[in-house]
Amino acid sequence: MTSRHPETIALHAGWRRDPATKAVAVPIYQTTSYQFDDAAHAARLFALQELGNVYTRIMNPTNDALEQRIAALEGGAAALVLASGQAATAFTIQNLAHAGDNVVSSTDLYGGTWNMFANTFRDQGIEVRFVDPADPEAFRRATDSRTRAYYAETLPNPKLEVFPIAEVAAIGRPLGIPLIMDNTAAPLLVRPFDHGAAVVMHSTTKYIGGHGSSIGGVVIDGGNFDWAAHPERQPALHRPDPSYHGAVWVEAAKPLGPIAYILKMRVTLLRDLGASQSPFNSFLTLQGLETLPLRIERHCANAEAVADFLAGRPEVSRVIHPKHHRGVAAARTEKYLTRGHGGLLGFELAAGAEAGRRFIDALQLFYHVANIGDSRSLAIHPATTTHSQLSPEEQLKTGVSPGYVRLSVGIEHIDDILADLSQALDAAGTVRQAAE
Repeated sequence: MTSRHPETIALHAGWRRDPATKAVAVPIYQTTSYQFDDAAHAARLFALQELGNVYTRIMNPTNDALEQRIAALEGGAAALVLASGQAATAFTIQNLAHAGDNVVSSTDLYGGTWNMFANTFRDQGIEVRFVDPADPEAFRRATDSRTRAYYAETLPNPKLEVFPIAEVAAIGRPLGIPLIMDNTAAPLLVRPFDHGAAVVMHSTTKYIGGHGSSIGGVVIDGGNFDWAAHPERQPALHRPDPSYHGAVWVEAAKPLGPIAYILKMRVTLLRDLGASQSPFNSFLTLQGLETLPLRIERHCANAEAVADFLAGRPEVSRVIHPKHHRGVAAARTEKYLTRGHGGLLGFELAAGAEAGRRFIDALQLFYHVANIGDSRSLAIHPATTTHSQLSPEEQLKTGVSPGYVRLSVGIEHIDDILADLSQALDAAGTVRQAAE
């Protein structure tokens, strides 16, 4: 049966049973290689005349089950799992942009992404132009003839102001420029393809996995972007590829469906750079994915209760959470976050950085770790950790100030979460009292 309901898709899409043993759970196919039927079968696989398992660096049945399930959840045509979210981000750009090309990106980014875009990609000859998404037209103004993609986070960490997906996608499509969305912080809450995005990626390490045990990433091809219509804008998909005897990817993919983008990524970048997801990690991620619809509801409810609690505390000068936005940010929250506001929030302590240190050190239930989306509640001070590679000016552009504390609210009982925050705020409040 088919379903549009994520609660059902998360359990059933892409897998029914193992054909050999009839096992219901997806097995861990812990193998490097696969037996070919005969010489002709092997030749067809290597020539991309049919898709199948050749080598686990490129494709694996456990990984395939996870890819199919996530593609179904996002409403995409096909997906590719990778070794990490950072690998997924890198591949989304490198699949289209080469030395001398550029990408226009939102300023509202995770610190690791900003650093990769501003430094690592620059060393590779790819320019990333950062623009403020408060004005969607900024993307058009930053575009030139060598702009290959737009990039943004749906619910950017740490600013948590929803990106104007439809507005920017509408700017790019007539120009032949796809919008690539990092949907890590909003799985099931937003489906970017429904709003015009062409490519979606996740760090599956976060909410999709949910258990904090497995690093992974995934890229999903929406199958909704007409790559063939823009040969000059997208030369990577139109130029004969010498690594496959001159294959032109928009042509090579036609017998397989609207998957030119993800096919090229699998058989060139993944083959050559080897950022492969372990089948064991895919198995663990599948276990987390099955309960994502239930967990995301609790994450959202707990985070909203925490935001309301913090807004009433005298030690807190500002709460950063979609429910507490005003103006344009609030309008975008209402437009896009129709299923919940996510599990992340930030806040500023009135007494500054020293109060933030005391707060972090006083936490007992919350873990002090560099992660989000875990079932456990997590806390961190981004300016000195996740965004520490950025300059103070770059930190402010992403939404990080010296006194900013980020919380990833877990699925524990809300009374226990609030009790831990209360006692930690009491400890942080001693800084303010001493100053007064």
